[in-house]
Amino acid sequence: MTDEQHAAAPPSWVERGNDRAQPPTLLALRDLVTAGSRVNHVVSRRAGLSETELVTLEHLSREQIGPAEVARRLEVSTAAATGIVDRLVARGHVERRPHELDRRRTDLHITDSGRAEIIGHLMPMFAALDRHDASFSEEEKAVVQRYLRGATEAFERVLDD
Repeated sequence: MTDEQHAAAPPSWVERGNDRAQPPTLLALRDLVTAGSRVNHVVSRRAGLSETELVTLEHLSREQIGPAEVARRLEVSTAAATGIVDRLVARGHVERRPHELDRRRTDLHITDSGRAEIIGHLMPMFAALDRHDASFSEEEKAVVQRYLRGATEAFERVLDD
């Protein structure tokens, strides 16, 4: 069997009723993805935000993007993205600022209150993850990172289709 045929052949555990026959690494990854989805739902509810508002704050905590990029990342219309941004601005979690180079464009910046909203709810998770990460050797971390990067690539294949 060629690599291409092997990649196209479904694993045996895909068959109905064989979910628990998945390798332990895939089961653990599946549990992580499920927990991550639940975290977004619970944190958004606790913060009084929609899940899309929370995800927007998460994106803005990593980088400044504009409303059009928010729409692309959330896969919503620009009108819907504008509504999301308007609600975050009204709460004081986001500021609109002129783009540094192109004054016709607008960048969105997370405010201290927006950052505090995310960190306040997620700090117990961040602290536990930091402690867990510190328990691994550099060699173990390299293997975990390689696995997670490969898993991310696999996820993105669904997104690209």
